[in-house]
Amino acid sequence: MMAAFTASAIIPAYKDISVELGVSLHQTSYLTSLQIAILGVAPLFWRPLSTRYGRRPIFIISLIGSLVFNLGCAKSKTYAVMATCRAFQAFFISPPSAIGSAVVVETFFKKERAKYMGVWTLLITMGIPLAPFIFGFVTYRAGFRWIYWTLAIINAVQLVLYALFGPETRYIRHNHAQDAQSGFEAFKESYLKFRRIDPTPITLVEFVSPLRLAKYPCVVIPAVAYAMVFLFASVLITVEVPQLFAEKFHFNPEQLGLQFLGLIIGSVIGEQIGGRSSDLWMRWRAGKMAPRKPAPEFRLWLSYVGILLSICGLVVFLVRIDQAPEGHWNVTPIIGAGIAAAGNQIVTTVLITYAVDSYPEEAGSIGVFITLVRQLWGFLGPFWYVRTMLSLAELLLLTLPP
Repeated sequence: MMAAFTASAIIPAYKDISVELGVSLHQTSYLTSLQIAILGVAPLFWRPLSTRYGRRPIFIISLIGSLVFNLGCAKSKTYAVMATCRAFQAFFISPPSAIGSAVVVETFFKKERAKYMGVWTLLITMGIPLAPFIFGFVTYRAGFRWIYWTLAIINAVQLVLYALFGPETRYIRHNHAQDAQSGFEAFKESYLKFRRIDPTPITLVEFVSPLRLAKYPCVVIPAVAYAMVFLFASVLITVEVPQLFAEKFHFNPEQLGLQFLGLIIGSVIGEQIGGRSSDLWMRWRAGKMAPRKPAPEFRLWLSYVGILLSICGLVVFLVRIDQAPEGHWNVTPIIGAGIAAAGNQIVTTVLITYAVDSYPEEAGSIGVFITLVRQLWGFLGPFWYVRTMLSLAELLLLTLPP
């Protein structure tokens, strides 16, 4: 969650940052766009290392690096320094957003996979609206510098908790495996020892090996479909709320942050269908087909519900903002945002779980590949869709009765 959380944390503070650093509002938005791009590309570097040395040391390094560069952002006096620190912070915080899918597969049984994959995907999705919701209050009452101080404090707490309670999930069975230990020896083995788990050598090809999944339709089609829904139902709304609401309703950072509550509620509701209901759906199908197992494709039926909700919610969001009178806020655009968020979460959980079910041995690479497609498309989107979406809304209004 902290990867997306950190990227969107400064959204309510764009105006304050632009004034203090002496740059335009448009340039300030690049501090978020930059992180979106790096969060997509950086996992290509971390995946081979996590495969050889385990997930635990990579996560600990991730938290240390993120902590250091959040402190750097808090002390930055120029735009260039802040952008550099934001770039390195995104590089270090990126591993969990990609190899989290592998951790889920390594930790839970297949019958529970959609449920817990849903927890992981929900936290990724929730990080985007939750950060501006919280930091709108922080910006308005304590100043934008405290956004970075708070993020650094969170990373420090995470580091302590993960060092104490986060065991290694990657395991390779060897013929010479020893009996399980107990007591302090077991604690030392699990938490205090860092060693190479997979002895096979690392090659340069492995750093781009997830890209080979582009030739598998069961991975690339869900990845593209998910990226498109995520772009419009999550990124577009998140970026447009502070711009449209600030201009039309003259909101301060605190009031802007409150608008993200609709996205948060919608995501939680959507997860109930995408996660637990998805597992129940597959079990029902398995009962009817016993002793045969249902094909992973049966899970895709639920994704249509998510796509339709995303379309409906996005139309409501844009049209109702356009129809709202100047300076008079009403809740209907936020209801539309919540509907779109619910659809986005359903699509997220169902499509990622389907791809992992199709190739469970490639769970880590699938997480990296899907993250790459989603983040790069999310990075490119804000450069073109603002004018396009407003034009579509105007076209739709022309077709509606007076």
